[in-house]
This record gives sequence, structure tokens and C-alpha cells, in this order.
Amino acid sequence: MKSLRCLVFVFVLAPGLLPAADGVRDLVAQKIAADYPALEAIYKDLHAHPELSFMESRTAALLAQELRTLGYAVTEKVGNTGVVAVLQNGPGPTVMIRGDMDALPMAEKTGLPYASTAAVKNLAGQDSPAMHSCAHDMHVTGLIGTARVLASLQDRWSGTLVLIGQPAEEIGAGATAMLHDGLFARFPHPDYVVALHVGEDAAGTVRYVPGPTYANVDSVDILVRGVGGHGARPQSTRDPVVLASQIVLALQTIVSRELKPGTPAVVTIGAINGGTKHNIIPDQVKLQLTLRSYDDAVADHLVASIRRICENLARAADVPADLLPVVTLAETRTPVTVNDPALTQRLAGVFRTWLAPERVLAGEAATYGEDFSQYARTARKVPACIFWVGGNDPAVIDAAQRSGSLVPSNHSPFFAPLPEPTLKTGITALTAAALDLLAKR
Repeated sequence: MKSLRCLVFVFVLAPGLLPAADGVRDLVAQKIAADYPALEAIYKDLHAHPELSFMESRTAALLAQELRTLGYAVTEKVGNTGVVAVLQNGPGPTVMIRGDMDALPMAEKTGLPYASTAAVKNLAGQDSPAMHSCAHDMHVTGLIGTARVLASLQDRWSGTLVLIGQPAEEIGAGATAMLHDGLFARFPHPDYVVALHVGEDAAGTVRYVPGPTYANVDSVDILVRGVGGHGARPQSTRDPVVLASQIVLALQTIVSRELKPGTPAVVTIGAINGGTKHNIIPDQVKLQLTLRSYDDAVADHLVASIRRICENLARAADVPADLLPVVTLAETRTPVTVNDPALTQRLAGVFRTWLAPERVLAGEAATYGEDFSQYARTARKVPACIFWVGGNDPAVIDAAQRSGSLVPSNHSPFFAPLPEPTLKTGITALTAAALDLLAKR
């Protein structure tokens, strides 16, 4: 069955793969090699100057200037700090490529010579450390590199290219902000949307997942209330610390006992805070949760079960009715990201043509969240695909495997992607995808 699929796949894609056979692949490689020193300098500059969600002014200005210099029609401040660049090049489809721009509020511990030491402002105006520990600096640089290559090869493709620098992916709000600001109305509406994400795989590899690839993400806050008092007289209190502990344990039964075995879902308590002193029973404890799933009905079930468990455990603990736990769901759910299967398989074939086949790997769905999902959920249901590009030094991976230690991954303060070959691989893959989707017929 596998061999049959491969034969059909090559037959269907052969016309779209012709550009790789007529010398364009060498031209792309030469262009990337010539631009690489400048691109690496841009990457290191972005890495050393991270900015948090909806605060990406410097990054957006740099991206806008680079794209404007190449001849793209650039619009800034779309969806707050977003950048949209359009290059029209004759008749044909419209391909949109996204690069997200924001960093994370954490201190870097990589020891790199270009490591971030930044103290930046967050949306609340507070000082915060910042680090590109999810490689969005790679994404922006890759977008610039792809823009350069495609601008230099306009005789090899026909259609419209739309490049976007998206803010606030880390808080799941940037894609929605750009869409609400007219991304699909003020600018050419895409026929395809493509993006990459750099991850913990070996540098130089590409991994793809048809269908669901990232999960629904819900954030839940639980305020567990009680009646405080002296730690020596627990009988005169309704202890929210004990109740919160019972809730934490009980929530772990939702996935194991309420969902059909094999249903992907995660209920994680990421924070628990309460109390001030050894001998004081507080009157409240706060819990913060993240929920992950691949189905909206499952996501709704998780939330409903959390509400039920919290309320009934509190009643069992004789908490007064006016002090039952308060369960608050974040207003915006980051929805499941579903890669269009046909588009994803098409691009996987393209990548195998442009890169060594052993570097292009089928992957598995992850329970990360990605607001890239929003671009495929509008009325016209645009086919979309996001793929992974490995960023870790293979030597680091080998050493970790030998020692049994963990490989630094996204959101780790030690995550340090190799600029080369990661950037070259990402730019090659994005360029190959665009040239195939915009191929002259």
C-alpha cells in the first residue's frame, strides 16, 4: 500500500516539481549561500534583541525595511505590530507565508556570544527578561531569506506572494488580531498559507504531519476559596489548601477515567499558590491550568468536568455555598491546527525533491498550541500547512542520548538552534514550497 501511494504521489506532483529539475534548485542554493552571512547577522541581532508579544516594534521595523528594500509593498501595524508585504508577479494563485516575531518572558542560559541579556517591557509596562527560546528569530530571518530568493527569481513563478510578520503567537492572539484588522480583506486573499517552526530535531531535517498537528489550548484559572484561621485549629476553618490538593489529584482522573482510552488530551496544573505563613490556614488558593486536545467536543468536556469536580469536592468539604470555587476560562481558545492533508503531502514530496529524502520525515501530532490554526478557520477554509525544521546540533542530540539527559527544546532557557544549516534548510523549504505552488503552468 505504501509503495502504491508513492507512485501515485509522484505522478500527481511531477508538473509542479519541474522547476527543481531545470536548474532553479542550483540558483536557489547559490542565492542562499551568497546571502547567508548577512542573514546570519540579522538572526543574531534579532536573537540578542527579543521583544514580547504585541511589543515587537523593533523586530517589525527591521522586517518591514528589509522587505520594502526588495520591492515588496509593505504595510505595517496590521493587528497591532504585524507586517504584511505583497509582491504581485502576474496571474496565478496567492501564497501567504507567515513568520511569527515574539519572544518569551524568560532569562536566557545558553551562554551564546549573542545571547539575550535584555530587560524589556511587557504589555503591563513591567520589566521582564526576554529570550527567543521558541526560535521566532529564526522564523523572521527565514522569512527575509525566502523573500530575497523569490524576489530574485520572478521569472520562475507567477502569482501573488504575501509575507506576514505576525505578532503575539506566544499568547495565541496575533493571528486573530491580524485577521480582525483585515488581513484577508485589505490584502490579496490567499489560496494557500504556509509556515515553518524550528524545533528540537536535528538541524537540517524537516518534519511534517498531515491533519491535526497542534492541539486546542485552553487556559483555566481556579480560585479555591475557604474559611481561613489558625493552623492549630483546623476544625474552625474550611481549609482551601487541602481542598486545592484534592482538586489537583481529582482532575487527573478526567483523561484516565472520563475519556475513551486513546483519546489525546492533557490536563496540567502549572501553578498553585496560596498561604503566607506556616501556622495560618489561608482563605484562598489559586490554581492555573493548561488543557490540550484535538477535538472541540473533548475540549468542552474537559472544562465541564473541571467545573463539576471543583464544585462537588468543595461541597463535600462543607465549604459554604457562597464560597464555592470560581473556575474562569480564558476568553480565547487557541484552536487545533489542522494541516490540509493534500497540501501537506504535496509539500512533503517537494521537500524530498529539494532536500535529501532522508532529511524529510513524517512526524506525529504534538500537544503544543499554535495560533497559525486561525488562518485555516475563516469562511473560505484556506488550505494551510505548518512544518517543522530541526534546529539542534546533532552532536548535542547524540551526547544527550548517550548520557540519558534531555535535549534542549522549545521554551527551554538552554535552547540554542544552530544557525547553519537550520536557516538554509528553512529558507530552501519555504522557497521550494512557494515555487511549486506558484509554478508557471
